[in-house]
Amino acid sequence: MIDYAEGSGKQYHIGVGKGEVGRYVILPGDPKRCKKIAAYLEEPQLIADSREFVTYTGFLDGEKVSVTSTGIGGPSAAIAMEELVACGADTFIRVGTCGGIDINVKSGDLVIGTGAIRMEGTSKEYAPIEYPAIADLEIINALVEAAENLGFPYHTGVVQCKDSFYGQHRPETLPNSQDLIRLWDAWCKLGAKASEMESAALFTVAAYLGVRVGTVLLTVANQERALQGLPNPQVHDTDGAIHTAIEAIKILIRADEKR
Repeated sequence: MIDYAEGSGKQYHIGVGKGEVGRYVILPGDPKRCKKIAAYLEEPQLIADSREFVTYTGFLDGEKVSVTSTGIGGPSAAIAMEELVACGADTFIRVGTCGGIDINVKSGDLVIGTGAIRMEGTSKEYAPIEYPAIADLEIINALVEAAENLGFPYHTGVVQCKDSFYGQHRPETLPNSQDLIRLWDAWCKLGAKASEMESAALFTVAAYLGVRVGTVLLTVANQERALQGLPNPQVHDTDGAIHTAIEAIKILIRADEKR
């Protein structure tokens, strides 16, 4: 493969080199969220700011831990994971936002993804569509334990991943409306918990690379609750999801040290 970084020793897109990140990495989508997450670390330092990829590295319980933003969608999330693994990372937790699908998922609740519907394009370049996109069981369990310890309401289950935000929110206006509406109805009937844009790609790429990944999401709102006239305020504060991810990393660090 061509060295697009031209011998700099840095990964071409994220601008990070070997040794500059920990094995544990938290992956928000929004670059502006990185500084907020890094504040939970000890001695956080800004490592790189390149395109949509902002990286901080610090410590939790004496272990090097990093935060790298992925931007929106599967393509940039996959690039971030590929390049972070090349720099030595092997354990990832996506922290993001979602829209609820199951009417029991309320605004402000956390969703811990156990698997993802691959209704996006990136994962199809890594695996046949028959291959499931699933999260690492250790990370799922660590996120559940963390959410319970912290007292945050949470749900576990399958999340739907897509490439078009507006395909979810105004499907009737798009040329492919019939397919979009038909599939959304299927996800509702199958009990999918929420809709987002990155987990399917991350779960599939992690399987290919042989690394661990999980997802914890803040539910901003739930359009299915709104359709049924149920309370549906908007919640944008991601502190609960961030705190859960931080505590889950601590749980994983302790478990890994025992092995």
